[in-house]
Amino acid sequence: MKKIFIAALFTAFNFSFAQFTDFNIIKEVKVKNKGVVISAHPLASEAGAEVMKMGGNAYDAVVATQYALAVVYPQAGNIGGGGFLVGVKNNGEKFTLDYRETAPKKASKDMYVDKNGKADTELSQYGRLAVGVPGSISGFFSTLKYCKLPMDKIIQPAIDLAEKGFAITEMEANMLNTHKENFLKHNKSSIAFIKDTPWKAGDLLVQKELAATLRLIQKLGAKGFYEGKTAELMVSEMKKGNGIITLEDLKNYKTVERKPLEFDYKGSRVVTMPLPSSGGVLLAQMLTMAGYENLEKYQQNSTEAVQIMAEAERRAFADRAEYMGDPDFIEDKTTYLTSDSYLKNRWKSFSFSKATPSSEVGKIISQPKESTQTTHISVIDKEGNTASVTTTLNGYYGSKVVVSGAGFFLNNEMDDFSIKPGVPNMFGAVGGEANSIQPNKRMLSSMTPTILLKNGKPYMVVGTPGGTTIPTSVYQSIVNVIDFKLNANISVNAPKFHHQWLPEKITVENNFPESTITALKSKNYVIEKIKHIGKTELILMDDNGNIHAVADGRGDDSVAVE
Repeated sequence: MKKIFIAALFTAFNFSFAQFTDFNIIKEVKVKNKGVVISAHPLASEAGAEVMKMGGNAYDAVVATQYALAVVYPQAGNIGGGGFLVGVKNNGEKFTLDYRETAPKKASKDMYVDKNGKADTELSQYGRLAVGVPGSISGFFSTLKYCKLPMDKIIQPAIDLAEKGFAITEMEANMLNTHKENFLKHNKSSIAFIKDTPWKAGDLLVQKELAATLRLIQKLGAKGFYEGKTAELMVSEMKKGNGIITLEDLKNYKTVERKPLEFDYKGSRVVTMPLPSSGGVLLAQMLTMAGYENLEKYQQNSTEAVQIMAEAERRAFADRAEYMGDPDFIEDKTTYLTSDSYLKNRWKSFSFSKATPSSEVGKIISQPKESTQTTHISVIDKEGNTASVTTTLNGYYGSKVVVSGAGFFLNNEMDDFSIKPGVPNMFGAVGGEANSIQPNKRMLSSMTPTILLKNGKPYMVVGTPGGTTIPTSVYQSIVNVIDFKLNANISVNAPKFHHQWLPEKITVENNFPESTITALKSKNYVIEKIKHIGKTELILMDDNGNIHAVADGRGDDSVAVE
């Protein structure tokens, strides 16, 4: 993968500049005894690196980066959404934070089903009724106990970016132009993301209302978001449409610290997110099933390797639809679903001779075309502390609703529930009763922030955006490194593929090997080509402490060094 640099007027990130109009996009670094941050935007990565230079650790950096992404990457970075954090400290302590959004108290199982029994996905995907109670700010403050710096210092880079403005990239300009009509449809007040002429690369995006919201958080803590002026503005926004979030919903939101999901894979200890992330369970299932066929015998993206991995994906996603949801509301069957006895039985129907029909692992239901948007951050500090965080608004710019007077987008995460059992969500994922809507429940997610340990020490930090392609991309990254012995750059940027049980097809990137596609078609696989799958952020550290960090070449993703 060719390194990408944007010419800069200054070589070091400096928050005293009046405006942020030039910056580096750095795709790959190799360093030692330094902290490293990878995120979807160079200014956000630099914000994380900046707080490490101020004496912060990996957890200070990951919070600073998330705040900054809410400013510079509004299509997915957020304070109006939620996410998951997986952390492994250099002393071996492991933890996860679940700040996934929750259903409002007034939510009900059939809230998106009309009088004729038909699911109305327009209501679950757009506008105020699509919004779950935001968890991000609670998550940032829950991370604070692992940090070294106070929140008022960690949040300052994001305030500067919002208040002074920054130059948008070509990709960001195209995104804002593409969604202008939706912004106009769902926002009656003036918002920073709409202007009379089309956005272009280099235009300055200034967000004064968002800066004021961040200052309230800086001054008042989490109460500056979940109570008082900002909370009142969110509830006022709900009342402009059919939204149901109340002041009580906001005040009662709590981050949950959960026990990480851990398992072994070929000498590595995998530490990942448990339910309500389906990603960790799927990852454990897929790696275990693929392991039955000795993947290391094959080459990356060979016919045999893709068939083994895709069939493992097919079976895992069928289980996702039937069994997975918020563990506080359902029987958590993770132990059963990841057991060797269960998975060996699941794998019995695998054959190299042909594709396994999806009808053999679940009931066929028609699917809409898939679309994806999330964002991921991977961090390691010079002390060896690591953090893997995936966060989201769900769709691009979430519900498309900006809180008037507060300047941030609200999520459309309610669509991640099974709005009607058997009806797929915007990413094509089918769900059943386990993921049905209930008040205060957390919707199922595919986010899969993951850290791998060797001899008790972190050596891989990985994650990606991409909806239901998230767990399969993380899965492929791990296999690329462990089984195929590939370096970080190739592991991230090689062509990816994805299978999710339904629809019954393997999705591949446009540059996927044609010989493999032809061979798979001969075995009755349906192949669909798309532009790209995910944007993986990968950090590898060897036994000598050498760090190899790679930001995905599919976007503006960038590495920053302390």
